[in-house]
Amino acid sequence: MTAPVNRLRPRRSCLAVPGSNPRFLEKAQGLPADQVFLDLEDACAPLAKPEARHTIVKFLNEGDWTGKTRVVRVNDWTTEWTYRDVVTVVEGAGQNLDCVMLPKVQDAQQIVALDLLLTQIEKTMGFEVGRIGIEAQIENAKGLVNVDAIAAASPRTETIIFGPADFMASINMRTLVVGEQPPGYPADAYHYILMRILMAARTHGLQAIDGPYLQIRNVDGFREVAGRAAALGFDGKWVLHPGQVDAANEVFSPAQEDYDHAELILDAYAWYTSEAGGRKGSAMLGDEMIDEASRKMALVVAGKGRAAGLRRTSVFEAPEV
Repeated sequence: MTAPVNRLRPRRSCLAVPGSNPRFLEKAQGLPADQVFLDLEDACAPLAKPEARHTIVKFLNEGDWTGKTRVVRVNDWTTEWTYRDVVTVVEGAGQNLDCVMLPKVQDAQQIVALDLLLTQIEKTMGFEVGRIGIEAQIENAKGLVNVDAIAAASPRTETIIFGPADFMASINMRTLVVGEQPPGYPADAYHYILMRILMAARTHGLQAIDGPYLQIRNVDGFREVAGRAAALGFDGKWVLHPGQVDAANEVFSPAQEDYDHAELILDAYAWYTSEAGGRKGSAMLGDEMIDEASRKMALVVAGKGRAAGLRRTSVFEAPEV
């Protein structure tokens, strides 16, 4: 039996890199991003796409992507480039590729089609069938309406991604600043969209990723927008510039204090529910009552902290009985 694929990879920072730019592809390997996606879609001019496919294959096979999730964003199914993107990249570098990102997903059948194509390539090439994951990008109203079916369409799917620029255009949102609130609307114009994506992702055990913030030199603005998604429960955000990587990693990691507290809750609850701790269903940790619900919440924070490489600075000490 083959080992199960880890579909819940760290994705605090998802770095976009133009597939047609060797200099950027070289530099991306040394940046501390959790995920790097080599882009054949918007970051590549139409005339550059054929050559970019082969450039991506070369860098996937020869580059050092240690510690990073390796993804290629192909063109969407409404274009003439998609099948050749997938065939060229996966046949050429499938063993060094973790996921294929499909943009502008509008219905479940588009995910099914990509799954089928990947399966045929894997069988033809002798690759492990089903290992390569799919990332689905929601970029218009139809995609959002169908997001539940999209999330359920394939066991390969790992993430649902919000694509704000195309989405804003598709619903006629009155702003030209991607990621910022449109003028004249006093609330959060993106709250419903983000929550809709998050609910679909969590229902099917997937990660939810926020899209890019295009004012790449405004790191404070990036932190504010990223913090909104992180507070809701999103797992990470796209980064378009090296200056955004550290900010994303920080925003989508727990604070040290919160991580320590989560680990203490887990240790304390395990002890209090044990024979030695009195087999209690709830107990006090300092001034805080903890129970099974507390344990579940602590597992989330502790898991994110461990994935981020945090180390504990406190230890649970069982009270004297």
